[in-house]
Amino acid sequence: MLTRCETIMAEVCDKFGATLTEFNGEADHVHLLIHYPPTVQLSTLVNSLKGVSARRLRQEFPEHIRKYLWCNHFWSPSNFVASAGGAPLSIIAEYITNQKRPDSQGRPRTENDRNTDQLPPGPERPGFRR
Repeated sequence: MLTRCETIMAEVCDKFGATLTEFNGEADHVHLLIHYPPTVQLSTLVNSLKGVSARRLRQEFPEHIRKYLWCNHFWSPSNFVASAGGAPLSIIAEYITNQKRPDSQGRPRTENDRNTDQLPPGPERPGFRR
C-alpha cells in the first residue's frame, strides 16, 4: 500500500509542477521530500496530497484501510513541514530513505528500532555543512 501511496502522491505533485524526490513511510505516517515551485501554496499542496491519497487508497484498499482510520479519517489533520534551506538535500534524502517501513505483515518497528533513528544533521549537529 505504501508503494501505491507513493505513486498517488507523485501524481499529485506533478499536477502542482512539483517533484516527489524521496518517499518512505511506516504504518502510521509518511516522510516526503518535495521540490516545489515558489508559486505553489504549501498548504494547498499538502491538503491535496492528503485528500487525493486518502480517497484513492480507501477506494483501492477498503478493508485494509479500516484498521488505520482516525475517527473515520485516514490522515491526521496535522502535518509537519520544514524547509531544507541550509541542509544538503542528499542528507535529507538519505534520512528519508533510511526510515524503516513496516514488515510485510504490517507490524510496526520495535522500540529498539526507534531508538536508533538518526536525524539529518542540522546547524547544531555534527556533519552539517553550509
